[in-house]
Amino acid sequence: MRQIQNKQRQAINRYNSAVRRHNQNVRTAVNKYNQAVRAHNARVRANRQRLKTELARLSRQTTSTRHVTFRTSVNTMQQAYSRLDQHADSRSRNPEFNYFVDLSEREAANAASVANALLGETDEQQQDQLDVAPLGNALAEISPELHDRWTGAVFALNPANPDAARHFCTSAREIFTQVLEISAPDDDVRHLLQDCAFTDQGRPTRRSKVRFLLQKKQLMDQALEDFVDADIDNVVELFRVFNDGTHGSAGTFDHAQLGSIRKRVEDGIMFLTQIAAPVDA
Repeated sequence: MRQIQNKQRQAINRYNSAVRRHNQNVRTAVNKYNQAVRAHNARVRANRQRLKTELARLSRQTTSTRHVTFRTSVNTMQQAYSRLDQHADSRSRNPEFNYFVDLSEREAANAASVANALLGETDEQQQDQLDVAPLGNALAEISPELHDRWTGAVFALNPANPDAARHFCTSAREIFTQVLEISAPDDDVRHLLQDCAFTDQGRPTRRSKVRFLLQKKQLMDQALEDFVDADIDNVVELFRVFNDGTHGSAGTFDHAQLGSIRKRVEDGIMFLTQIAAPVDA
């Protein structure tokens, strides 16, 4: 009887211990989830407030006739983001989709911010960011050459450099192109997307490559695809503004404006690398 009672007590103790471990694991998981939710909500609030602030500043400059084409691309991008935001709110989505919606909001805020900077209203917090290149690790995972190219682009982006426009724009544009070329090879795009669009040279279009990357992540969504394409268009248009504005002469853009331009391009490339990142990354 004593042996039976001891076995019963041991079984009860093991059960109670397992219950305590389970409850502790549940509490730990809930705490981690709540922390992630709080961090996510704080980030969303910060992005949303910044976007509202930048758009309000931009709306006060409606009479300006400078950089009209770039401002048109900013408006197109804001409209694409509004559709994406409304689309995301209308249905339940997985956390990864919501993550890219958050990044899209940051992109929309950056585009409005650089438009304000070009029109003379610069965010003072961006003035001292030219010497920072956090993109390095993300680009190095795709290609070490891209990491080196970005380092050179940031180094060249200096008001004292008379050839800043050509150096920065050439390097940054090539980075965008190579991220898509390496992450979405033409043959792979053709194989996965039977109805993909082609350029005049017979290669899959940039938008087809974006759709390919989204589909690989199981994030294929028309609103998100539209925004990514508008986002890249906006950065490309910024390159045109930068080249047309400097014409190789120093001093056309001040340090604060260069900071805004760098942040816009850097976060734009980071956005694309996140979309291009392997599924198991």
